[in-house]
Amino acid sequence: QVQLAESGGGSVQAGGSLRLSCVAFGYSVIWYHMAWFRQVPGKEREGVAASATDGDTTYVDSVKGRFTISRDNAKNTLYLQMNSLKPEDTGMYFCAATSSSPERSNRLQRSKYNRWGQGTQVTVSS
Repeated sequence: QVQLAESGGGSVQAGGSLRLSCVAFGYSVIWYHMAWFRQVPGKEREGVAASATDGDTTYVDSVKGRFTISRDNAKNTLYLQMNSLKPEDTGMYFCAATSSSPERSNRLQRSKYNRWGQGTQVTVSS
């Protein structure tokens, strides 16, 4: 059974950094497109960054230059390095995966992913 487990969330002050990790169980991430999403209560889950199987990455405009998505295939792990954090980055962060091949323009769409972790909370205070 495919499972995703996130970790690394926490509380930081604005300007700080966090690194989120997502370990995959039951499959090899090398074959899956993966992504990070975030959600705050009352709002839609938003795609933050995506990592394709060919190494291509995409980011939502609000995090470009501050966040970096990467993967370690040997450790079966996806990462999200978050620098220069802002209060508006606060939310529950979810790891997602899909064995399909969404077009680049669609890789931050929630509907393209069918495997989800339970989430890890990130809180950024001003």
